[in-house]
Amino acid sequence: MTNSLPLAAARPLPSGPEADLVAAAARGEGAAFETLMRRHNQLVFRTARSILSSDAEAEEATQEAWLKAWRALDRFRAESRFSTWIVRITRNEALGRLRRAAAQVIPLEVAMISSDRETQSALADEPHRTPEAEFARAEARRLMEARIDLLPEVYRTVFMLRAVEEMSVEDVAVALEIPEATVRSRFFRARSLLRESLAREMDDALAGAFAFDGARCDRIVAGVMARARAEGLQRED
Repeated sequence: MTNSLPLAAARPLPSGPEADLVAAAARGEGAAFETLMRRHNQLVFRTARSILSSDAEAEEATQEAWLKAWRALDRFRAESRFSTWIVRITRNEALGRLRRAAAQVIPLEVAMISSDRETQSALADEPHRTPEAEFARAEARRLMEARIDLLPEVYRTVFMLRAVEEMSVEDVAVALEIPEATVRSRFFRARSLLRESLAREMDDALAGAFAFDGARCDRIVAGVMARARAEGLQRED
C-alpha cells in the first residue's frame, strides 16, 4: 500500500440517508462513496485489525475491502444494513489474507533442516522476548502493582504473601498470627477487589483500543479514491 498519496483538499461531503449515498456511489459519484467510507472506516479497520493483528495489514485489507464494496455496489440490497454488508466483505478479505499467508508458511520439519540464515534466525528467536512483548509485560506489571498498592492494608499483605510470594495458607496464618480461615477470606476478597479495579481500567481503555486517528482515515480514503479513479469506478466530473 502506498502511503505517500497526496490527500485531497478539504471539501464539503454530501450527507443524507445511507441508501441515497449508496445509489449515488453506484453511479460513480466519488464524494458519496467517500462519505460512506468516512462513516464506517473505523468499523472496517477494527474488523480487519481483529483478524489480522497488524495495523499495516489491516490498513491494506481495509483498502481492498472498500474497493471490493465499490465494485459490487450495484449488487447491494438494502434489506441489510450497509455496515453489516461492509463488515462481511472486510471479514472475508482479512480471512483470505490469513489463508494466503498460511499457504506460504514453511513446514517446521523443512525449516529445521534449512540452511537459510534468516529461517534459522527466526527459529532461534523467542517471540516472548521481543522488545514489544517485554514492554507489554512491564506495562501490565506496572498496572498490577499500582492496583495492589490501592488495596486496603489488611487485604494487601495477605495477597502479597499468598499470590506474589506464593506462601501457603498455613505459613501466612502463622506469619500474620491470624486463623487460616481469615487468610482464605482476605485473599478471596483481595482478588475480588483487584478484578473489579482492573475491569474498570479495562473498560476505560477499550474505548481507545486500536485507535483510528484522522491521519489513518485520510490515508485509507486517499488510497481507495486513487485506485478507484484508476479503475474507472469514480465518474469523471
